[in-house]
Amino acid sequence: MGFGSYDESEQQDQNVDTDEDKGVNVHENDHDGSVSFDSDADSDELIDQLQSMKDD
Repeated sequence: MGFGSYDESEQQDQNVDTDEDKGVNVHENDHDGSVSFDSDADSDELIDQLQSMKDD
């Protein structure tokens, strides 16, 4: 079967044995908190800087 082709027969009756104990826990390293930053630049300066980055 070529890349990008679709055959519904391949989507039926898929039985996969998995060991969920060996899976990756995506919430293992969750962190509760906040992020903040201080900037002396005003909105116009930040927009100008963004535009210059887009131009590059």
